[in-house]
Amino acid sequence: MAEFSICTTALKALALTLGLAGCAAQPPAPPPAAAEPTFYRRLAAKGAELDPRSARDMISLYRSNNGLGALTLDPALQKAAQAQADAMARSGEVSHGRRPLAARLADQGVDTNAAAENISAGYYTMAEAFSGWRESRGHNANMLNKQVRRMGIATAFAPNTKYKVYWALVLAE
Repeated sequence: MAEFSICTTALKALALTLGLAGCAAQPPAPPPAAAEPTFYRRLAAKGAELDPRSARDMISLYRSNNGLGALTLDPALQKAAQAQADAMARSGEVSHGRRPLAARLADQGVDTNAAAENISAGYYTMAEAFSGWRESRGHNANMLNKQVRRMGIATAFAPNTKYKVYWALVLAE
């Protein structure tokens, strides 16, 4: 009986050793996936949301690389940008609308001496919209306007339209 007990103990020790060796042979778990930067987030989907802070940071960095100051997010300009993006999505057209920007900003309580607006459609990510604006002389000039200090940016998704995603960037001093 003592012999049996020793064999059982030896077998248990061997099994434990093999079990531990099997654990050691497992490849290490991969590191957690890095979160995709929000400026690459696809916005052509119901419920997808633009990250205005990330957009501000991207545009501010571009301005900084061109010797200009950073922008701050302004709640009233955010509302104006959202209203513009929503209006374009409803109409299915890329347009500044019938009313001048100054009048639309006044509707949001914004009184400013300098303002500019970039609109576009069909870009599915912030990175795409930014690149498109940067490559357009007029839109680029708006982003690099020395007078502006504040911004609002918004998108609207309209799945049954040609462009799907409508963009509005409003800049003011």
